[in-house]
Amino acid sequence: MVKNNQQISEENIDKTKENKKYNLKNDIIFKTFFSRKGNEIFLIDFLEALLKIKIEEIQVKEEVNLETLAVEEKGGRLDLQAKLNDGIIVNIELQIKNHQDIEERTTYYSSKVISRETERGTEYKDITKVIMINILDYELLGFDEYISDTVIVLDKHREYEVLKGIKWYFIELPKFRKQNPNMNEKLNQWLVFLDDYNKEAVKLAEEKNDTLKKARIEMNYLTGDAEVRRLAELREKWEMDRISEIGHAKREGIKEGEKRGEKRGEKKGKIEIAKKMIEKGMNIETIIEITGLTKKEIESI
Repeated sequence: MVKNNQQISEENIDKTKENKKYNLKNDIIFKTFFSRKGNEIFLIDFLEALLKIKIEEIQVKEEVNLETLAVEEKGGRLDLQAKLNDGIIVNIELQIKNHQDIEERTTYYSSKVISRETERGTEYKDITKVIMINILDYELLGFDEYISDTVIVLDKHREYEVLKGIKWYFIELPKFRKQNPNMNEKLNQWLVFLDDYNKEAVKLAEEKNDTLKKARIEMNYLTGDAEVRRLAELREKWEMDRISEIGHAKREGIKEGEKRGEKRGEKKGKIEIAKKMIEKGMNIETIIEITGLTKKEIESI
């Protein structure tokens, strides 16, 4: 049977999808990889290198259930949460796109984690310690260091640390790529593996770290799983659609604002953008992020 051009084109698309290599920077892959039963050794190895502590035991909050993860959830926030042997809660979020809100987001979510993990009747002194780890595929802070951790100190006594219940880490992968990291350090080995940017460095990291050799086997299995790949593709599609919708709404809003010839065109343009985004059912946090309008202004539209 002779194939037509459409059939050939569809087959080529399918082959491209099959050949595409997913890595840990897809958050579906990231959470599935680290949360699967039996994969605890990988998360322990990574966290021991980052936090510089010995982890005897780890309990991942929940394993990804690929059978029940609905399509509409692909646009949600996927983070990874685990409890260490001493009760410390570690929350890891992977963010590829810069939505200009990571500092506010991680502050807000740290309070949510504490609230969720604190049982009624708990004394303040017994509240669980939380560590928030943000892995970013963009540059955030104006310093050369690719790993930054925070402490809260007194304004007039910077040597005195207070409020030790929450700690934040920011890992900036683009800065990591620009440097020549010591590949004898386990953390750098993991960052190379996670970033998957320099194939030679990845190969070297796997040669130096036996846990990473096992991680590669698991990754090859995971990314070959049809269901996992389908979810990863849906996640990418959602992100692309979101960017496209935002861009379209913004252009339409600007046009509408210009058409009306309003004096305060910029503000009116933002309102028109917000209207378009509301019509498309986009959530209020995204509208605030894109337009710069306040929640009250958006609710009044």
